[in-house]
Amino acid sequence: MVEKILLGLTTTPGSDWQEKIKEIDRLGLREVALFPTYLKPDERRELYYKLEQTKLKSIPHVHLRDDMEKWELELFWDRYGTRLFNTHARLTDEKFINEVANQYKENIFIENGAVLNDKFFELAKKCGGFCFDVSHYHDFAEIQGDKDYKKLLESFKDEKIGCCHISAVAEKSGAFIDLITGRSLKGYSFHYLNNHSEIDYVEKYVDYLPEIISIELENSFEEQLEIVERLKEIISYDNF
Repeated sequence: MVEKILLGLTTTPGSDWQEKIKEIDRLGLREVALFPTYLKPDERRELYYKLEQTKLKSIPHVHLRDDMEKWELELFWDRYGTRLFNTHARLTDEKFINEVANQYKENIFIENGAVLNDKFFELAKKCGGFCFDVSHYHDFAEIQGDKDYKKLLESFKDEKIGCCHISAVAEKSGAFIDLITGRSLKGYSFHYLNNHSEIDYVEKYVDYLPEIISIELENSFEEQLEIVERLKEIISYDNF
């Protein structure tokens, strides 16, 4: 059962992450999910420094990068109480888990991207389980009809869903570069939400949502607060 919906501090090119940090105190936020996925080491140091200047208390969920150092994971674990991490299923991610983040692997969950290969399922079993990217699933399995992708929900019976991402699913597709294969693909899942109807698809997957879900959107925190209210209506749980 869903217990918490986290706003997402994203760092994708369309996300003004520095402005989001300013919003933390302005809106009285005390916890967020963190997606430092597009920041290089020096930029991440700046991010961490600026977060320290806020009144933020907790970061329950962090999207890892394969170039992170051990001190970064220790910072999340010790300073912000992070217990949920996710990453992708590339060879570089596997190497990172084995060499840098091995002691945290039970708390690391593998995210479903555009391609679900054997490595994805193998790594999920070696780690804590799955990070369910709901928009990716709806995009590739339901809209584009990938038969292999549809098998993912069956796999959830065997492995834990530790965390999840919710992004926008639009009516029109766009092109993107897949992180696993490097190929240009078509997709309907986006990191910017233009209309609240772009998260209505979540209703189909309420039974698969873990206790903590994270919004992965470039929208401002103020806009994300409105999106949270819409998600609460969709999920219809009494504990909110």
